Amino acid sequence: MGGFFGAVGTEDIMTDVFFGVDYHSHLGTRSGGLAAFNTEVGLQRKIHSIGNSPFRTKFEGILDSMSGHAALGCINDSDPQPLLVRSRLGSYAIAFVGIINNTQELVEEYIEQPGAQVTALTGGGVNSTELVAALINRRSTFAEGIRFAQEKIDGTALILILTDRGSIIAARDKRGVLPVHIGMKDGARCVSFEDFAYQKLDYQHEYELKAGEIAEITPDKTTILAEGTDQMKICAFLWTYYGFPTACYQGVNVEYMRCRNGEIMARNEMERGTLPEADFVAGVPDSGTPHAIGFANKSHLTFGRPFIKYTPTWPRSFMPPTQADRNRIAKMKQIPIDCLIRDKELLFVDDSIVRGTQMRETVEFLYESGAKAVHMRSACPPLMYGCKYLNFSRATSDMELITRSTIMELEGEEGLKHVDEYSDSTTERGKNMRKAICEKLHMASLEFQSVEGLVEAIGLDRCKLCTYCWTGKE
Repeated sequence: MGGFFGAVGTEDIMTDVFFGVDYHSHLGTRSGGLAAFNTEVGLQRKIHSIGNSPFRTKFEGILDSMSGHAALGCINDSDPQPLLVRSRLGSYAIAFVGIINNTQELVEEYIEQPGAQVTALTGGGVNSTELVAALINRRSTFAEGIRFAQEKIDGTALILILTDRGSIIAARDKRGVLPVHIGMKDGARCVSFEDFAYQKLDYQHEYELKAGEIAEITPDKTTILAEGTDQMKICAFLWTYYGFPTACYQGVNVEYMRCRNGEIMARNEMERGTLPEADFVAGVPDSGTPHAIGFANKSHLTFGRPFIKYTPTWPRSFMPPTQADRNRIAKMKQIPIDCLIRDKELLFVDDSIVRGTQMRETVEFLYESGAKAVHMRSACPPLMYGCKYLNFSRATSDMELITRSTIMELEGEEGLKHVDEYSDSTTERGKNMRKAICEKLHMASLEFQSVEGLVEAIGLDRCKLCTYCWTGKE
């Protein structure tokens, strides 16, 4: 996916932006970048790959080489950014978080204009941020251009612009899938994907942009350039997986939601009479752990940590460039605690089950370490559809999802007409899918949180949440 942070102040703001961007390191592993505006030298930019080392390491000397009263930065899993652009709107830096599903269509439409061009990447692709800028530049103001771009894009477009006037323009995507927060302190304002990033820098929360809203910040004020709407569809997966525990979205804290989610899962199992007599309830670290704490608290089963992730040298298992290396590192990080595993019946809670590859390896690792039985619970409903709105951990096709491939094995194309039944654990099809996945992954039992339970845990109206990856509905 990706995240960004920007700030404007009456004094040099680079230290705030450096640390603010660094606090988004959990949202991307491919590249990071910073841009700053200085009245003496204009716009400046630095971009580095962060595939094998964290943002802070790559940019630790940046404060000696860049300065400005306005700056922005981003971390992402897509093309390098921010970009510097010179157009009829002036010179500016732009960062983009989201996904464009109709890239080819937009490129073909754009390059038909006389003199238009867009930089081609290896393999014929284009930089998504450059395409967003090209669309914005087709209108006479930033607000009009951003609205035009967001209407043309099929997908999600969260946009941050640093102008050559020393202000920052922020735009939340039109569906409100992702968040944008604004903070303030004496002599400065900031805009951030994650609200805790600026709280640690002594900013106070000022405003959370509405879906489709566009705002411009200067050190002394926030100006709304285009009104938004309360009819948002914020990604529910933010709470179960993407978000850092200290983050809040629409006023709901991630850690609180995850503990509440685990409680609801346990409550539902107790009501159905399907709760195993496990020796320990544990989370698949790290994001599964708070779900497991809530589950243990409600079920009165003992919480434990049968294995610990060793993170000092490889803090993120998906940092290596190949899937084989990522899987190997993930396995190397799992350090077992023999007395909490051997001859024990374990119930694990993970944030989600996508392809099932790493979960299979985790379960096999536990059995190899002496576990008597391994039960698995997913803190979100069965993933049935590849996400159309985010580009982080997306399956190339729906059939890469273990739920979809299992349905095909059980019933072929006919089964895909009954996805709703397979999602429901009370139906015969739902029971068959869970049993088949258990056999594939060598688990003693498997259950998923329901959509209703997840919505209850978040606490927002269901109509305000995007649940597409579970329901296939907009």
